[in-house]
Amino acid sequence: MKTAEGLTHLVSNDTFDIDLFVQLSPDMICIAGYDGFFRKVNPAGLTTLGYTLEELLSKPINDFVYKEDKVATIESRESTKRSIPLINFENRYVTKSGEIVWLSWTSVGIEEQKLVFGIAKNITHKKRLEEDRNLLLTSLTKANNELKQLAYTTTHDLRAPVNSMLSMFNMIKNKGVDNSEVLELLDMLEQSTDRLHNTLSNYIDILIQKRSLNIEVGPVSFTESLNTITRSLRSLIIDTKTEINSDFTAIDVINYNKAYLESIFLNLVSNSIKYARPNTYPQISIHSKVINEQVTLIFRDEGLGFDMVNVKDRIFGFNQTFHDHKDSKGIGLYLVHNHLTSLGGQIDIDSRINEGTTFTIIFKAQ
Repeated sequence: MKTAEGLTHLVSNDTFDIDLFVQLSPDMICIAGYDGFFRKVNPAGLTTLGYTLEELLSKPINDFVYKEDKVATIESRESTKRSIPLINFENRYVTKSGEIVWLSWTSVGIEEQKLVFGIAKNITHKKRLEEDRNLLLTSLTKANNELKQLAYTTTHDLRAPVNSMLSMFNMIKNKGVDNSEVLELLDMLEQSTDRLHNTLSNYIDILIQKRSLNIEVGPVSFTESLNTITRSLRSLIIDTKTEINSDFTAIDVINYNKAYLESIFLNLVSNSIKYARPNTYPQISIHSKVINEQVTLIFRDEGLGFDMVNVKDRIFGFNQTFHDHKDSKGIGLYLVHNHLTSLGGQIDIDSRINEGTTFTIIFKAQ
């Protein structure tokens, strides 16, 4: 085992060739004088900057520094003259070909010799990746803001024609329609339209809450939420002879966002009806559990199902469709996933083609 003294002895006996290390290093290693000129530059430095050694030694260092970084470079050099080590200082140099390269410096000044010893890593690739990432984030932020504005405007503007439809239903009823079947249909249409009106109003509230980063939560019932959406889907449920079996005896009331919970039920139920197997009536079962002190909702249908090998993690992606259906937009499951994860919950899926799908929803305690 070699001691520190032994290692020093090895170095002093030239068993470790420092010059060879400098020559072979992939990083730029240089020595500069307190006068601001390079004194020595290793081959990696010449390759990085593209100049010959004579060219680098003939001009002040700042002549090679990118104009916007000249002041900061001078200040950093003054620090090293005061025996303050320079660590991870980043600046830009202009190569002989005119290209700009980013360097990350670690330097130390030696007062007795009036020299600065420095090592620089070429981090140009890293900086370009950061720039690309920042541009992408800027683009995504802009697109997200535009989508929010579109959602807000669309939701707001749709309320006017919905209000007009509600007024028309009242006018028709006041005309004294005697046909019981027509009255029943009008009642179903009015309920659906009224539900649409409430949904649009709730969405506006949600958009406002999201802008303030404060999603309102409170006691909400599984039973009441399911009843609300089944009333809004009444005509569809009757027409398709859908059977929904629910059991919320384990737990019925949770602390959650009411509009989110109703949207989760609405999208899962409507998807189960939409993607039922041909020549069958949709069968849906929903029940609650408490597993490891976490409120869990099990939602199962007997529909077309998914090929989980192919869909993998795309199942909850935006605008992802997996069945040939004219009304498929790839938004329903995206919304369900977004509603859950935004409040700390999660959703898992187990599915097989033509055997149905089971969604396991875990709500985070609020």
